[in-house]
Amino acid sequence: MKLRGAYLGTLGFLLIWAFLILFVLYPLSRIFYDAFTNEAGQLTAENFIDFFTDRFYLRSLVNSMILGVAAVITTSIVGIAIAFLLVRYDFPGRNLFSFLTMLPLILPPLVGVLGFTFILGRAGTLNVLLMDWFGLIHPINFMYGIHGVLLVQTIHLFPLVTLSVLDALTKVDPSLEEAASVMGAKGWRRFRDITLPLTTPGYISGALLVFIWTFADFVTPLVVGVQDLLAPQAYLNIMQFVDRRIFRMGIVISALLVLLAIIFVLVARQYVAIKDYSSLTYTQVERKRLRPVTQWVVLAFLVVLILLTFIPQVGVLLAAVGRGWALTALPVEYTLEYFEQVAIETPKFIINSFVYSGLAVAFCVFVGVPMAWIMGRTAAPGRGAMDVLTTLILAIPGTAIGIAYIRAFNFPLPFIGIPLTSMWIILPLVLAVRRIPYTVRGSYSSLLLVHRSMEEAAQNVGAGKVRTFWDITVPLIWRGILVGAMFSFLMSIQEASAIIFLTLGGWEMIPFGIFTFYIAGSQSQAAALGVVLIAVCALSLYGVNRIAGRQVGGLFG
Repeated sequence: MKLRGAYLGTLGFLLIWAFLILFVLYPLSRIFYDAFTNEAGQLTAENFIDFFTDRFYLRSLVNSMILGVAAVITTSIVGIAIAFLLVRYDFPGRNLFSFLTMLPLILPPLVGVLGFTFILGRAGTLNVLLMDWFGLIHPINFMYGIHGVLLVQTIHLFPLVTLSVLDALTKVDPSLEEAASVMGAKGWRRFRDITLPLTTPGYISGALLVFIWTFADFVTPLVVGVQDLLAPQAYLNIMQFVDRRIFRMGIVISALLVLLAIIFVLVARQYVAIKDYSSLTYTQVERKRLRPVTQWVVLAFLVVLILLTFIPQVGVLLAAVGRGWALTALPVEYTLEYFEQVAIETPKFIINSFVYSGLAVAFCVFVGVPMAWIMGRTAAPGRGAMDVLTTLILAIPGTAIGIAYIRAFNFPLPFIGIPLTSMWIILPLVLAVRRIPYTVRGSYSSLLLVHRSMEEAAQNVGAGKVRTFWDITVPLIWRGILVGAMFSFLMSIQEASAIIFLTLGGWEMIPFGIFTFYIAGSQSQAAALGVVLIAVCALSLYGVNRIAGRQVGGLFG
């Protein structure tokens, strides 16, 4: 019986590595092969020489780096301030604000930028009001340009920093801060010299996600008319299908996106490993009550921030139910016609989203949970590489993965003669690959809380490792598995970067529908799909928040 269990365990281990090699390492290797070869298949560095000698591409690279750093700075200011307030201070509505500040996570960047353009665009509500009330002759450009991209990314991504820092802040030994106070370091200096450095591991993971997300997002810049960034150039070069040199340059940019993401992750890991951030005690930090004046300032800050985060939701909702909304502050008529069109007349967007995201979550659970168990409970060869690969998957841009899948799987498969890119199953597969780290991290975090003695006791009475895993381990970590799976679903259903390259007729998901409706000028239908997507994401996030609470921060480590 034990021998059979050992065979099953070995078989499962090999199947997991086969999945990772086939659907992660092979596509990424293929994109590097294409980037370093010419049309005749000969190795060459000419493609990269062309890139680094082209002023437009160099400007795009520099602009992308500047935008990524700027997004890290703005999200850090907002995210750390909120995390510090929520952990260290008690004020009216604290629990409500802790939930509301996570809401931007339910707002897909594509929907967010549409909502902002409806309210803050040249013909948006704010400019119309300014013209009507103050006689403004020319509209103010709030959105169109790189500042618009930064605004959208800041509002959408600051919760990533908050969640990452929140968990780290709760583990800072308060005696260290008390010692600093005794030595004369108080207020901002104590926070700068003691508290903030101790949150470095959590902060680095959040900041890295913000940088890479901003670096790789091509939809937001395109909607606000910014093309001199790397990600939009990768999309435009690949989708034009005419000039082979430009097509090849799109592949080079994708390879650079992957390479830079890997470098950033390795540098971040190395930086975190330089120092020891562990504490001997984890005393609960007692929350302080704010002075009345300070309390009002904090509440005003949080209320203004929440109102800003609701601008895109309000804009999308008004556009979805409004008619005749042009050069007026609000729609002149209200209707549910657009919801009927996208939900009843053409329900494929919604149905496909649930089917593909559901299948992706099934892949994540069947592959990700055993991966977490291997990483946390075994000394199997390659488990360290599996851990590193899981982190890298989280960092690799969806744009690069979508292009990599086109290049890697666009050939007839043996026995069936159909390319994988012509089969709908490629969408759940690419979604699973993109979001499997959340299931792995959620399961792994719960696994660390289960003492090994329970599993050892089961094995002492004759249970093999596989049976111990199913009968003992899984029932104890189901909460972590469920949180990771729900987060994988939440992120899968709003994925746009990877699927836009792979979607064929009849496979359209909601983000693809929003993008194509908007490009075609059907903004109300795009907004109606956006509202549906926000509602689904809000329910998923509510479930994650109810089940996991504060431990969600572990998903980003």
